[in-house]
Amino acid sequence: MPEKKGSSLIPELYTHFLKNPSVCTDTRRIKKGDLFFALKGDQFNGNLFALQALKDGASLAIVDEAVNAGGVPNEISDRLFMVTNVLTTLQELAGFHRLQLSIPVIAITGSNGKTTTKELVHAVLSRKYKTYTTEGNLNNHIGIPLTLLKIKMDAEIAIVEMGANHLQEIAGYCRYTRPTHGLITNIGKAHLEGFGGIEGVKKGKGELYDWLRSSGGTAFVRWDDEILRKLSAGIPEIISYGSGGASLNGIAGNNVSSLEVKILSGMAPFTIHTHLTGTYNLPNVLAAVCIGHHFKVAASAIKNSIEEYMPSNSRSQLIRKGSNTIILDAYNANPSSMKLALENFASFPAEHKILLLGAMAELGRESEEEHRMILDQIAKNSWQEVILVGGDFLKIPHSYRSFTNAMDAASWIASKSYDHTAFLVKGSRSTQMEKAAEPLLR
Repeated sequence: MPEKKGSSLIPELYTHFLKNPSVCTDTRRIKKGDLFFALKGDQFNGNLFALQALKDGASLAIVDEAVNAGGVPNEISDRLFMVTNVLTTLQELAGFHRLQLSIPVIAITGSNGKTTTKELVHAVLSRKYKTYTTEGNLNNHIGIPLTLLKIKMDAEIAIVEMGANHLQEIAGYCRYTRPTHGLITNIGKAHLEGFGGIEGVKKGKGELYDWLRSSGGTAFVRWDDEILRKLSAGIPEIISYGSGGASLNGIAGNNVSSLEVKILSGMAPFTIHTHLTGTYNLPNVLAAVCIGHHFKVAASAIKNSIEEYMPSNSRSQLIRKGSNTIILDAYNANPSSMKLALENFASFPAEHKILLLGAMAELGRESEEEHRMILDQIAKNSWQEVILVGGDFLKIPHSYRSFTNAMDAASWIASKSYDHTAFLVKGSRSTQMEKAAEPLLR
């Protein structure tokens, strides 16, 4: 099993991919004909499962460690494809595939709202184009190449979500994704530990703008955000959206339980009644409208697609259970998104309101201070109950009810009875706050 090297490696592998254009990294999900990439991590080594992948129907197994094929029929062992590094090969194959696609590719990154914005943009563009997009939040060094390799040759447009927690990550993704268009939702206090502070976040997310500036691309820029306005300077084509002074302008309506968006200018005025909660989702909706309008999707199709979009997976979900209302926004949290969620919930129309908040992760040395600031903000309003879970909320003295983990909080909540009460459920992914909310959803 000689190692494949040199400039012919990726074209040779791409020939295999064209015959079997389906990629898998998990032997539990192997389908007949898949190319199996034997990825490695701290807790797993795909090389150990390469032969099993071939036996289960994979057409090829790409490995970077010698595989003991003793006793294995030649027709199976001959389908081992040895490379120097499986992950790098996966990314290079994805980049090679991207070069074959002469379509617009829209990259979306930011501290908050990436996935919601991506889903809204996909809903809008799909009304007119064959559109491929990132599934779920597969927005990292593995998910992005897998997203690219799922784009078929019938594609008319693609949307790629890019997450990042350190410098040069977005820049690396851009080198093989080669976006023609891009959008940064915002710059906030997310992954401060990896970025080294808010200036690092600004520089890291701004790497998408750097790519668009150097490649002659187009940026959709939230014009209300002074940081994004300044960062985008010099990009050849800037299309702006916001609440005023932008190419497309809109504001939130008066409905405070679910978001209503009024488009004021940039296209014929109309109103969108969404299933999203929180005015913090206004920029996400405006971004989708702006992009749809730029790509000549009809206003009626833009309106209908956004109105039909139902948030899921604990992202800005507004759930009615009996007389109670649960705002389930527990997929993730950072100081910026937590602050916006609290501000929105403070104005939510309910007599009885309960906060169910999990700790925020990846904040590094600023973590305790950021949690203390959230406690200060909580104290500005009157709540029926405040329930805090895990992390640095346990290190700071306060008078609120607290639990070590979400399951303990769930047990306490299950012992109570609530009527005509609204709940805000939010926390970092590591706290799994959706588990704390389970008794409320039964």
